[in-house]
Amino acid sequence: MTTSVHQRIAEELGVRERQVQAAVDLLDGGSTVPFIARYRKEATGMLDDAQLRTLEERLRYLRELEERRAAVLDSIRGQGKLDEALEAQILAADSKARLEDIYLPFKPKRRTRAQIAREAGLEPLADGLLADPTVEPRAAAAAFVDAEKGVADPAAALDGARAILVERFAEDADLIGSLREQMWSRGRLASRVRDGQQEAGAKFADYFSFDEPYTKLPSHRVLAMFRGEKEGVLELAMEPEESTPQAPPVGPGRYEAEIAARFGVADQGRPADRWLTDTVRWAWRTRILIHLAADLRTRLWQAAEEEAVRVFATNLRDLLLAAPAGTRATMGLDPGLRTGVKVAVVDGTGKVVATETIYPHEPRRQWDASIDTLAKLAAAHGVELVAIGNGTASRETDKLAADLIKRHPELTLTKVMVSEAGASVYSASAYASQELPGLDVSLRGAVSIARRLQDPLAELVKIDPRSIGVGQYQHDLSEIKLSRSLDAVVEDCVNAVGVDVNTASAPLLARVSGIGAGLAENIVLHRDANGPFRNRSALKGVARLGPKAFEQCAGFLRIPGGDDPLDASGVHPEAYPVVRRILGATGGDLKALIGRSAILRGLRAADFVDDTFGLPTVTDIIAELEKPGRDPRPAFKTATFAEGVEKLSDLTPGMLLEGVVTNVAAFGAFVDVGVHQDGLVHVSAMSKTFVKDPRDVVKSGDVVRVKVLDVDVPRKRISLTLRLEDEPEADGRPQRGAGGGRSDRGGADRGTPRGGGERRGGQPRQGGRGGGDRGGRGGQGGSGGGGFGGGAMADALRRAGLDKGLGGR
Repeated sequence: MTTSVHQRIAEELGVRERQVQAAVDLLDGGSTVPFIARYRKEATGMLDDAQLRTLEERLRYLRELEERRAAVLDSIRGQGKLDEALEAQILAADSKARLEDIYLPFKPKRRTRAQIAREAGLEPLADGLLADPTVEPRAAAAAFVDAEKGVADPAAALDGARAILVERFAEDADLIGSLREQMWSRGRLASRVRDGQQEAGAKFADYFSFDEPYTKLPSHRVLAMFRGEKEGVLELAMEPEESTPQAPPVGPGRYEAEIAARFGVADQGRPADRWLTDTVRWAWRTRILIHLAADLRTRLWQAAEEEAVRVFATNLRDLLLAAPAGTRATMGLDPGLRTGVKVAVVDGTGKVVATETIYPHEPRRQWDASIDTLAKLAAAHGVELVAIGNGTASRETDKLAADLIKRHPELTLTKVMVSEAGASVYSASAYASQELPGLDVSLRGAVSIARRLQDPLAELVKIDPRSIGVGQYQHDLSEIKLSRSLDAVVEDCVNAVGVDVNTASAPLLARVSGIGAGLAENIVLHRDANGPFRNRSALKGVARLGPKAFEQCAGFLRIPGGDDPLDASGVHPEAYPVVRRILGATGGDLKALIGRSAILRGLRAADFVDDTFGLPTVTDIIAELEKPGRDPRPAFKTATFAEGVEKLSDLTPGMLLEGVVTNVAAFGAFVDVGVHQDGLVHVSAMSKTFVKDPRDVVKSGDVVRVKVLDVDVPRKRISLTLRLEDEPEADGRPQRGAGGGRSDRGGADRGTPRGGGERRGGQPRQGGRGGGDRGGRGGQGGSGGGGFGGGAMADALRRAGLDKGLGGR
């Protein structure tokens, strides 16, 4: 890897080149990002996991760029057309787009009209007219008429000369690069409904007549419009100029003028000026505009895709790192109507101790019998928590659980709505068959739901992260890009929390740094054959777990109650000598030292630094000794829903409620306040100050206090605010300065909840009256369900009454 690449990454990250070089060397040596971030801080100058992930991604891109650059140079060199100037231009290309612009004239292609014209000897005619516009075109062309070469008359000769110039104009790398950036900054994406698709494509109604500048289009709108085009509902146009009432489109004239200026074309009344001007116009309309439109479509899509992947990854992180309920007996309810509600009770370790199927809903309506069954199960197994899947019949099943708690207060049960996204995928998986061999497939989902409440991370790693359904338009995204991003999130989350090697499942172990699926299975087999691991060193006895794998994984694997207390901590075995030196200085026993804040905080980390372990590592070791194996996840707590507020009609503007954030989107957050319908806190109603990203304020699973601004019962929409001082107006709309985006195009548009829309022409204003707009109705799509700890976008939209907008799958 060249030094220039390291320099470029260093500049982008705002760090020193030495740090980048060290990180690249470690990555190339097989180290993982979690390992480098945690245990190689001295080497990288304390680059964190986020910086390392960015570095890893940019390194991949730049290496691909270098590979493509080499291929381009070889191709042009093989054609005998590579000179020093061209080579310098190629070597200076700093992006794939720029490199492809330079390569375009040399790229092997089918015979073009320009190539045929050159073969017919018409290039001197094109060059002559461009160089000397005082020449009369038809007279000059007459000298090139040659029937044997396919040039029948002067008109044919001029057509061939024009094809040559059009291709030349369209393949000028500097010109195309300049025009592309101008069109990006000035142009807009416009959409119109196809004739006859108004009814069938109603979910795309917000985009039946829509346009917005490229630079202002948010990810979800781009994805929605491209989905509408893909489904044959919308026609999209890449317009080169933005059109507003104040500034009507200037038209393509400015672009044609730049092309003309680049090649010295000017209409001065000379004989060839008109022909050359028409050639410029023809080049713009038939080649360059089409080429740039395709480029900008790609740019829009890539930017939208990157944002969608980021949203998915962020939501997944929140879901995986949601607060675990811990070792508490839990009853999982997998809701259903005709097929009944599947019930599974698991003990504090997640072991299945009882299963049942009840039929409280239509058509059997065995309500009382179902409550009796649940009460007996809860009493028999000491159940503390009831986890309710948020899929079909979840509202009815939530009422059942509420009635159970009301009728049997002595059980002291707490009910929690849990995302069941991906539960069906798990139930039918090979691992579920292995893990729960004697259990019917239909009951495995209830087990998963219960375990998700106990430990979301440990249970959700058993499912392909793409099946968890916390993204938008995920089935439109690059599978490779999405998988790479989500796998990185899962890896980071698992290693941040740490794993008990004696209880972890194979899927969980497989996500630990340095351990893949094969090694994970070997660890489980070794554990089953030889009993629990007593110390980390025993891991070296696992088949195929060599020194490199041990180095990578040992610090993240925990052995509570083992031979060495340090094995239950995040201190890496390679650093145990540092701990021994600390013990020597304190003169105490290790068990007596661990957790003794008063002693540990009195130590000077610098006193224990040596040639191998620097200050960052020693500081981490002391912090880890103070709270060994600490879990970075928040403490488990549930929202206390207001008594008497059970359905939408019970809500009134001005109510103060406690709720759980079920999902976070680009335009706001969805909150469950206990009425079986999520409310929307628009981004403008989250804080008194400007909020760029709602995730800066809340994340899935947070318990929050909200105020009701507006309730639209017919459309099942609730507008909420986190700013408790906000007051609704007499008509239910928030006052100016309160929650809700105000449409810059005049009031509320169709389908957008008051106080919760996005304006058609760009980002919602913060602190508006609450008018919605055409861009906010569809918003985000996805798959799966939403619930405690971070649910799916589609389910949140459905529960908020927004699923009729630009939906998910």
